[in-house]
Amino acid sequence: MTRDTKLPATIRADQVVLPAPDEITRLRRFTEARIGLGRAGSGLPTAAHLRFGLDHARARDAVWSGIDAGALVDALHGRGLNSCHVSSMARDRAEYLRRPDLGRRLSAKGAAALGALPPPAPGAEVVLMLGDGLSAAAVMLNGLALIDALLPRLAAARIGVMAGVVATQARVALGDPVGAILGARLAIVLIGERPGLSAADGLGCYLTFDPRPGTLDSARNCISNIRPGGLDPATAAAKIAWLTAEALRRQLTGVGLKEASGVTVPAAGQPRVLTAE
Repeated sequence: MTRDTKLPATIRADQVVLPAPDEITRLRRFTEARIGLGRAGSGLPTAAHLRFGLDHARARDAVWSGIDAGALVDALHGRGLNSCHVSSMARDRAEYLRRPDLGRRLSAKGAAALGALPPPAPGAEVVLMLGDGLSAAAVMLNGLALIDALLPRLAAARIGVMAGVVATQARVALGDPVGAILGARLAIVLIGERPGLSAADGLGCYLTFDPRPGTLDSARNCISNIRPGGLDPATAAAKIAWLTAEALRRQLTGVGLKEASGVTVPAAGQPRVLTAE
C-alpha cells in the first residue's frame, strides 16, 4: 500500500457520514439483517437487545428441536409417495452435533426400512428425502409447502418420484446411501439449514445425480434459504424442477450444471409471478 492510500490512524466523529433515518427505514424493507440499530449510550437500544436474545433463542430451538417424523411420513404417503422413516448412525441430537460424520451414514434399521418399501412405479427414478438437518423449524414450516409446489412440476415433466423418505439426525450426504439402496438416478434432499440470527427456518435443497456414498459436495447443486422471507416455495420449486430435468438429461449435477432456468425472484413487495417454466 502506498503512503497516500493509507487509512488515517484515527477517524474523527465529524468525518463519519451516516445514512439518513428515512434511508435506513427504506433499506429495512429489503432485508432482515440487523442494520441501523442505533445505540443507547455505548450499547444497543433495549428493543434491539431483546430482539437479539429472542432470535438467538429461536436459533437454538431450531437446532435442538425434533421433527414429527411420523406425521411427515403420513403426509408424504397421502401425496401418493412410497414413504418411510430412516435415521443416521447418530444415536441422539447431542451425538449428531458432535459427530457430523455419523449424520452422513445410514443406520442398519434405516436400510431395512428402505428395503421394505414397495417397488417403485415404472420409470420412477428420483428419490425425495426430507431431512431434519440443523433446523427442525425449517422442515416443519416449509418442507411440505415446497413438496406441494414441486410434485406437480415434476409430474408435468414426466419425472417420477420413486419414494419420499423422512430422515432424522440427517446431514446432506445421508441422501447418498438412501439413493444408492433404492437405485435412484437422482436424489433430491430437502434439509433444514444452519439457522442464523435473522432466519432460523431456512430450508435447503441439494440435488445429486447417481447418489452413492463418498460423493463429493462439488457434485451437488444447492438452492438455499427457501422460506417465506427468502426464496418462496413456488419459485424454488420451479428452479428445482428445472435442475432435476437437466440433471437427468445431462447425467450430472454439481459444478458442471449451472442453474439457468430463467425463473426470476420478484422484488420485495411485488407479486410472485414466475417468468419461465
